[in-house]
Amino acid sequence: MPVMQGAGAINQALRRLPTWPGYLVGLVPAAYWITLAFQNRLGADPVRTLEHELGIIALQFLVAALAVTPLRELTGVSFLRFRRMFGLLAFAYAILHFTTWLVLDRQLDWPRILADLVKRPYIILGMTALLMLIPLAATSFDRAVRWLGGARWRRLHRLAYPATALAAVHFVWLVKTWPLEPLLYAAVVALLLAWRVRGAVFSRRRRIRGQRAA
Repeated sequence: MPVMQGAGAINQALRRLPTWPGYLVGLVPAAYWITLAFQNRLGADPVRTLEHELGIIALQFLVAALAVTPLRELTGVSFLRFRRMFGLLAFAYAILHFTTWLVLDRQLDWPRILADLVKRPYIILGMTALLMLIPLAATSFDRAVRWLGGARWRRLHRLAYPATALAAVHFVWLVKTWPLEPLLYAAVVALLLAWRVRGAVFSRRRRIRGQRAA
């Protein structure tokens, strides 16, 4: 009971917070890393460092978006009104990550880019994740829900789950020395996806019991 009461107080405070400053705060890391890159303060390979950091932040926002529902179910604290912001920031950082690779790293050298796609399949995984995020970002406003209908909109936005899984695998595969960081991200994503599957199974069982009882 004290936990739920505390969650209620937190939720009241969260409801009073506007969402738009969160977008500005969420873009601060991008401004920071891009500034360091222009100042040549990112080490021996600034482009790769910038590309790496932007990709990690994209994955972090994807994880934050997926964690909203488990956090609410476990603690009662609801960041639901901020989930759209997390998703859009994840998409923005994914675009920055991809653009850095395409323009600064590969310098729009299309033969080299195509060769990379053949030799490095993890790039295809990352691109697939980005492609999945595009329709989610394009339908992330209230009018899109009315256009598509609630059920169809929710089905479309389930793409967030495979997109996040592919992004995590992309990160693990990219770092060939298997350090702890990408494995931790992959483990967190796996737990969040397992929680989602668990919730879907329980919901389906409740619906079946309700239909039988009726």
